[in-house]
Amino acid sequence: MAYEFVVVEKDGPITTVTLNRPEVMNALHSPAHVELDAVFNDFAADKDQWVAIVTGAGERAFSAGNDLKYQAAGLRTAGPPTGFAGLTSRFDLIKPVVAAVNGVAMGGGFEIALACDLIIASESAVFALPEPRVGLAALAGGLHRLPRQIGLKRAMGMILTARRVSAREGYELGFVNEVVAPAELMAAAKRWAKTISELSPMSVRASKQAVMRGLDEPSLEAALKGQNAYPAVAAMYRSADFIEGPKAFAEKRAPQWTGA
Repeated sequence: MAYEFVVVEKDGPITTVTLNRPEVMNALHSPAHVELDAVFNDFAADKDQWVAIVTGAGERAFSAGNDLKYQAAGLRTAGPPTGFAGLTSRFDLIKPVVAAVNGVAMGGGFEIALACDLIIASESAVFALPEPRVGLAALAGGLHRLPRQIGLKRAMGMILTARRVSAREGYELGFVNEVVAPAELMAAAKRWAKTISELSPMSVRASKQAVMRGLDEPSLEAALKGQNAYPAVAAMYRSADFIEGPKAFAEKRAPQWTGA
């Protein structure tokens, strides 16, 4: 499928999704959200795609967030139920997603990155939730994901001041996994994605779902007791990969994962 505001590339089991509105620093409007919803629907359903990378076109921005000029012109329409970029409210996605943040990640752009499982950042990346500067609030997940990922006081320090945070400080705060030179960003993101894709996709999906659902449980005990009932965990137990892993270990060979 051809897209106007997104570029999608598939390389083996890895899908790369590039936000493609560089003329507005990859700010997103309703048509872009609709396209991204379709992109991630396809990724979720494609049994041959195991890991996604999300990045921005150009050198200036990952995404400047919501296209305020588009909204101010009265052109805004209801977005998809999966949220900003078709991702921030996609709570059933059990495949891992890596954000390759190549520049400005502001507001909704930062919320996209926070919705990903890993954030690899260029040294030129800058993060912020600046919505209060324009009379808005980061209601696409930023106000809830950031405190969960770096702790309440650190998150409130960013949220209540709308201050900008460098890639290096993001790493120190704990929401960035790795900081690299701009020229090395995509290679680093693909290295992380490739490492993930070498593991059993059934195990990776079970692990992601157990972590995310477990965080919503009222206690560690409840999380432990409930995890075997999570769909991705149950699917792992039923899978061919569940047999292949121990068999390959016993036979001293590399496992041949099927993702089924």
